[in-house]
Amino acid sequence: MKGKPGDDRIPDKIPAHVAIIMDGNGRWARARGLPRLAGHRAGVDNLRRVLEACVEFGVKYLTIYAFSTENWERPPDEVRGLINILEDVIDQQLYELHENGVQLRHLGQLEGLGPSLQDKVRQAIDLTHHNQKLVLNIAWNYGGRDEIVRAIRQLIADGIQPSQVDESLIHRYLYTSDCPDPDLVIRTSGEMRTSNFLIWQTAYSEWYFPQTYWPDFGRQELLQALTEYARRERRFGRVRAPVGHR
Repeated sequence: MKGKPGDDRIPDKIPAHVAIIMDGNGRWARARGLPRLAGHRAGVDNLRRVLEACVEFGVKYLTIYAFSTENWERPPDEVRGLINILEDVIDQQLYELHENGVQLRHLGQLEGLGPSLQDKVRQAIDLTHHNQKLVLNIAWNYGGRDEIVRAIRQLIADGIQPSQVDESLIHRYLYTSDCPDPDLVIRTSGEMRTSNFLIWQTAYSEWYFPQTYWPDFGRQELLQALTEYARRERRFGRVRAPVGHR
């Protein structure tokens, strides 16, 4: 099935793993005369809509870029506000996510968070460990280059010989070792940058860049992204065989 913009039909070909760079919160807030943190809170509120839509459409894995290793360079008040939002989400929404079958996973480093918040993150992961309806990877204090550097360091520490290193081995040392690579990556707000996000895992992902700011990216916008994905032919670096070629 091939839908058209505005078509509400769910495509036949649904990506198993969708990753989202949730961009545009600050600009969304500025356009409304609000502080940047209000945009981040609106972005968190929007996540519930997207989670519900992912379950409805049959997406099995959702990875969101919540806080990068570079975000520590933002103004201290904004950083503290983002950390407070993370804690509020765990305190207020964890059990609802758990009851709805969402499994939480963390990609990145917990360093930088206070000990009590680190414990809350670990408890959330443990509580939802057996849920199967949707796996939600939260990339917090995450950077793609940092992930690869850490994987290489661990390979060396484990005494892996150069002749043993291949792509499948490296995959086992990444944060995403137990889930498939993203089929589709969405970056909202119209910006066209990868921003150090899953740079190993997205080598052959399809990318989609809607103009919509993240707080306004809801069910219909996700459906449009999935419809566009369904139209594409993924080649993984190969050339399509000519018609009639055997």
